[in-house]
This record gives sequence, C-alpha cells and structure tokens, in this order.
Amino acid sequence: MRILVINWRDIRNPEAGGAEVHLHETFSRIAAWGNEVTLLCSRFPGAADSDQIDGIDVIRHGGKWTFNFTAPWYYRRHLAHRSFDVVIEDLNKIPALMPWFLDGPPLMVLLHHLFGTTFYREINPVLATYLYFMERLIPRVYRRCLFEAVSESTRDELVRMGVAADRISVVHNGLDARFLDAANMGPPAAPDRKEAPAAPDRKEAGLVIYLGRLKKYKNVDHLIQAMAIVREKVPGARLVIVGAGDRRRALEALTRSMGLDDAVQFTGFVSEAEKLRLLTRAEVAAYPSSKEGWGITVIEANACGVPVVAARVPGLRDAVVDGETGVLVPLGDREAMARALIDLLHDREKREWLAGNAVARSRLYTWDSTARETLRLIRRSVEESTDAA
Repeated sequence: MRILVINWRDIRNPEAGGAEVHLHETFSRIAAWGNEVTLLCSRFPGAADSDQIDGIDVIRHGGKWTFNFTAPWYYRRHLAHRSFDVVIEDLNKIPALMPWFLDGPPLMVLLHHLFGTTFYREINPVLATYLYFMERLIPRVYRRCLFEAVSESTRDELVRMGVAADRISVVHNGLDARFLDAANMGPPAAPDRKEAPAAPDRKEAGLVIYLGRLKKYKNVDHLIQAMAIVREKVPGARLVIVGAGDRRRALEALTRSMGLDDAVQFTGFVSEAEKLRLLTRAEVAAYPSSKEGWGITVIEANACGVPVVAARVPGLRDAVVDGETGVLVPLGDREAMARALIDLLHDREKREWLAGNAVARSRLYTWDSTARETLRLIRRSVEESTDAA
C-alpha cells in the first residue's frame, strides 16, 4: 500500500513532540510491514529537503508558519501523480484542509487533541482567533473522512463539534519497549492484575518529575508554585523539570523569585536514556497541563513505577486512572496539587500500591498494537473509497 502522511513536523525537527513520536513509531512499523510510507512535513534550519528515517521517505517543504498553506499546493504539483492509495492528515494545530485539494485517494484524519480556546493562552488574540475558527471548519471540511483519535476525550470533543461518532475510532498511543522493563517487575502482568510490586530501592526520596515541553498551556508555573507548598511539609522534596520550550526563562525567573533554586532543576532536552534514568528515580510525576491528546509521558512514567498527579482535563483524565494509577486534581488548583504530592511523598504504602497498578496498566500499551489498529483503519478507509467508486 502507498501511504502519504502530512504532518507539520517530522521526528528530527527540534520542536518535535508527542504527535511526532506517535507518527514515527506508528508509521515506521507500517513501513516495515511492507507498505510504502511518505511523509510531507515542514522544513527546519539545517534540515535536508528529503530524508529517509526508519523506512519513511521524508519530504520537507514550507516553513513553520506557512506549511498548512503550502502543503496542499505542493501535493497537487509534486505528489498527486504518485497515485497514493490513501492520504493521512495528521492534524496538528492548523488544518491543511486537504479534502479540498485531493482528487482520487481517500483522506483519513489522525487527531491528538483540539486546542479550542487554549490558543488564546499561547499566541496573540488575532492569530488565536484565526486558528480557533480553522478548527471549527473540521466537521464541515472533513465530514466524509474516517478519524483516528488517540483518546476518548478527543473523540468526545469531535462529536460535540459535529463529527459523526461512527466516523471516529479511538486508538491509544503505545509505549517504547525500553520502558516496559524499566520498573524491573518481571514477566508482564495480566490485564486485571493490580498488585505488581514497586521497586523502591531505586527511588530518590522526595523526587518529583515533570516531563514535557515548556509551553504556556502546560502550566508548569502551577507546579512550581505547588512545590513551594510541598516544601513546607516535605523539606527535602525536589522537582526536576525535563524538557525545552519558550517558557523556560520565565519559569526559571519564577523559581528564583520564589526562592526555590535549590528545589527545582531544569534539565532542558535530554536523551531517551537519560529520561529513562530520571523517571526510574522519581517517586511521583506531575502534569498540570490544560489539555493533552493522551499523555505518552504519563504512561512512560507509569512503566517506570511512578504514579502521576495530574490536572483533571481531556487527555490526562484518560491516561490517569484516578485513585488507581495516580491522582487527578482540579485544573489550576495549586493547593490541591500540592496536597496530592505531599500525600504521596509521605505515604509510601499508597505510593507503591499506585505504582504497582501503574506498571501493570502501562503494559497494555504497545506501539505494535497502535500500528496494527492504524493500519486496519487505513484499509477501511481505502475499502470505503473503493466501494463508493
């Protein structure tokens, strides 16, 4: 099968995030199974115009802010003649409105989450309004397409927006195999097993970790403010913030202003090996974001025997089972987040029980399964198109 994927970034882009990890892990497997996969994405400084990454042929065109405008034109002029069996728009922030430009192959949509009013927290109001209304076009422009959503929350948002429920399938993210053995738990747990033991000997007392991009909507400032409260009850508590982004300077300034220099560490971008090392040492992970598609980093933390305290928002409430693999708190409630962290840092028995549940649940998610389900939907999309013709 000849598959074209259109996404804003590729896995080598310095600004690549969870969506790009999902794309790469899924479609590199689909390519390895004998399918021809081409990715059309934007350029970034120093990147070649073409590349091959783990079986995926990568074509880079357009810039960070122009890709959604130029991608349809590039497709019509340079790619349409290649007779792809299916085109997949990995819809990341700005729709390219590809159904208006395709003449032949069916289009399938892969969606992590909708941003909605979250745009207004990140960018100026004029651009935010433009992006907000671009999202509102999705039910009309993509009404004939099949959708793959990465969480039940994303599916529900699409339905509320006007996409037919029977056009949406939920396919969860997978987990890198390196994380599956991270907690040293022995053989994989059965799906209903919730008593897997934790590995406390490798944990650093009082260590809390955040893993993700440093963007405004991620609300890392809420976590830093919560840590000030945590330190009053757990003096040795320490927060490690792993990730890069345009909010780092502001967050470092906040840390200094609150006198938390000795309690908060910023690592910037780290390798997968270092990320794994930090996760296996942490006692608790925290995610105060306003919205996520699913939360790959939540499941990565769980696989390392780390329960999660997170905001009760779309995506995170799908990834965290409240009271079983972690604790959900109201969005923006710094005191509630602090109380949950203090409780878990103080209560070793509860923390290890949650960690055991988290490890068992994490083993239900594999990228092989994600890729198989995605390929099944691709075939359904092609079959529907053939039947309609």
